Amino acid sequence: MAQIIMIYNELYFEDLKTVSSCIPCINQLKGKSVLITGCSGLIGSAVADLLLYLNKSLNLNIKIILAGRNIERIYDRFSYWYKGKDYFTAVYDATKSFKIEESIDFVIHAASNADPKKFGEQPVETMISNLNGTKEWLEYLKKQQKGKLLYVSSIEVYGNKASDEPFSENYYGELDILNPRSSYPSSKRAAETLCVAYKKEYNVDSVIVRPGHIYGPTMTDSDSRASSQFPRDILSGHDIIMKSKGEQKRSYCYCLDCASAIITVLLNGTSSEAYNISNSKSIVTIKEMAEAFAKAGNRKIIFQLPTNQEKANYNLMKNSSLLSEKIERLGWKACFDMETGARHTLEILKDANS
Repeated sequence: MAQIIMIYNELYFEDLKTVSSCIPCINQLKGKSVLITGCSGLIGSAVADLLLYLNKSLNLNIKIILAGRNIERIYDRFSYWYKGKDYFTAVYDATKSFKIEESIDFVIHAASNADPKKFGEQPVETMISNLNGTKEWLEYLKKQQKGKLLYVSSIEVYGNKASDEPFSENYYGELDILNPRSSYPSSKRAAETLCVAYKKEYNVDSVIVRPGHIYGPTMTDSDSRASSQFPRDILSGHDIIMKSKGEQKRSYCYCLDCASAIITVLLNGTSSEAYNISNSKSIVTIKEMAEAFAKAGNRKIIFQLPTNQEKANYNLMKNSSLLSEKIERLGWKACFDMETGARHTLEILKDANS
């Protein structure tokens, strides 16, 4: 299949408008500067689009800085918007030191290797980028003695537990730290601790979000997760291929709901605390998620045996469902259930690749 290219069609703008109404105290962004790392990824690009939309629709005068390794890729992804006017860019690599002279009010740190296939192939780079990238931004805020970091962590920090009950923010299960696949959740756990350590020792302000399984039209072409593979199968004109029975229970969340949740926590979250990002109407099994996409795309589901390498890259959590009460107490709510999110994903991407 050709590379999936994001397009700003009418439905996508309607979705941006819908989620923008779910962010409390949004005027706190007025006149502020916001830098986003990982701005070309599934989550980071959704956050960037929402901020760009808010700037236009509410005249908030936010200075938006999109940071990444490949500036041309940023230009391509955000081609609808005007570089140097709607947004600015900064070269950023999570594995290296960086130098940004200007003062920034909010840093949304979403840069991370989030592809399970790469966890298996590059466990060392996965750990280093998660830890080093977070440390560099905490040092930056320490030096400028102001500003706030929002760290995008992961549902995988919770590990495994025996029951099917959703995870609250203060429960942690088992994690096999001698499994190279644990490079991702182990380094995410350590980066969270680094955030709260900088608060205690240096009074650096930060908040943490733990997104569930995020999906939607901002997916990248290289994303090997099932929630991106399934719509990719349909957009290629094929039935959905499943490599397991899909019995694992997961918290799914549409990418723009995730974006509104991130901005909500950035503005309203308590320093050094973590917030689950979960849609209580979209806690389903992988199979049920596949069925939602199959229904939306009028396709079938076909089961195939996975290779040993594919098995090695699988998420280690049997139950990865999350409670959402804590973030909802901030005034946030999710707008898209699984069925609607799947339909909108396919409709937006179909327009983009027709």
